[in-house]
Amino acid sequence: MILRDYTPSDCKTLAELFFNTVHIVNANDYSEEQLNAWATGSIDLEQWNRSFLSNYTVVAETNETVVGFGDIDNTGYLDRLYVHADFQHQGIATAICDKLEQASHAEKIVTHASITAKGFFEKRGYKVVAKQQVQRQGILLTNYVMER
Repeated sequence: MILRDYTPSDCKTLAELFFNTVHIVNANDYSEEQLNAWATGSIDLEQWNRSFLSNYTVVAETNETVVGFGDIDNTGYLDRLYVHADFQHQGIATAICDKLEQASHAEKIVTHASITAKGFFEKRGYKVVAKQQVQRQGILLTNYVMER
């Protein structure tokens, strides 16, 4: 596996990975209705590209296949962290997270972790600050504000 910086040509691939990961990996913790609201399959690629470029964004590849990505902004907000469903539990999220955390100059790192990701972040030393309900497409989803 290699980790590299994001390039705009990655955007569509990352959007597809996001959609598939949410609908497969998070399916044990969220209803189909919630998954459809969270990852609609209709992403504004220009907006995502701008977001990836304004944040520090890392892409993980194995054999020239994108297997994960993550990004963090300059305030220490770890926004997205997704690993391809077929590459779970192989240390990819850990490697991406390590690189994002090392790049941050913020006093603390904050993320909004899904039910699925909560345990991963707890093992990394993150603490739950608040459990919250966020609304997507009129549907409520539970996640956790966590910081380290």
